[in-house]
Amino acid sequence: MTVGMRDFYIVTGIVLKAEPIGEYDRRIVLLTKEKGKITAFAKFSRKPGNKLMAPTNPFCFGQFKIYEGRSAYTIAEAEIANYFEELRKDFEGAYYGIYFMEICDYYGRENNDDSSMLKLLYQSLRALSAKSIPRQLVRCIFECKAIMVNGEFQHIRGEEKLHQTTIYTITYIWNTPVEKLYTFTLKEDILKELQQYCKELCRCTWDRDFKSLEILENLT
Repeated sequence: MTVGMRDFYIVTGIVLKAEPIGEYDRRIVLLTKEKGKITAFAKFSRKPGNKLMAPTNPFCFGQFKIYEGRSAYTIAEAEIANYFEELRKDFEGAYYGIYFMEICDYYGRENNDDSSMLKLLYQSLRALSAKSIPRQLVRCIFECKAIMVNGEFQHIRGEEKLHQTTIYTITYIWNTPVEKLYTFTLKEDILKELQQYCKELCRCTWDRDFKSLEILENLT
């Protein structure tokens, strides 16, 4: 669409991170359904009373009206469907969420089809908020599915020694749509084995450390 001389787009996404720019502005990173991971500026969003003050914080999910600039987009309006307010107020839960968003930031690229990662992130944040299954299990599911979605899933050393229930769980994560992932729990011994499996899988797959993970592991 065009308003005046400028084109604007409506994108659906989640704010992955935000940082202050100048006196009143913010630069944010959005994971979007339509344009992948993009950088956008929110002018005057740190000024008290500005309509973009709340919608341009991490965890905010909704629709964003954006204008394209030379090197980034500018946010004109935002309509937030879920602020994940209860999760942001929960110190441990927030760090789980930040860890998930760091992984999305790691994988995201502009103009990529990141719709599967966006859906995974949204459903995972909902699972963290609901606390219906252990957060350690939410983390395992998210890590495995993120690696699978991005085509990097691989066999790891010692996999053949896993308990049959653990193998079934990994297969279930592979085959199940994101909307139905967070519908089961595991016995403590199986969860511990899955956690060790995921730790090794992530170590073999990712070429960087995530800042939030060290804090998260100290919490749990």
